[in-house]
Amino acid sequence: MSGTSDKIKGLANEAVGNIKQGVGKATGNEELQVKGKVQENKGEAQQVVGKVKDAVDKH
Repeated sequence: MSGTSDKIKGLANEAVGNIKQGVGKATGNEELQVKGKVQENKGEAQQVVGKVKDAVDKH
């Protein structure tokens, strides 16, 4: 998987995670808020992996 692909998937996971957190907060669903935060963190990690892959490919 290329770095760009990881970064795109990371952005998508962050966005979905943020939405889940917002819905969870609006509905008082703490479990959904937590799941959203976990997904957001996963997305951030995926973006880091993508950036590292891109940096390695450049060298």
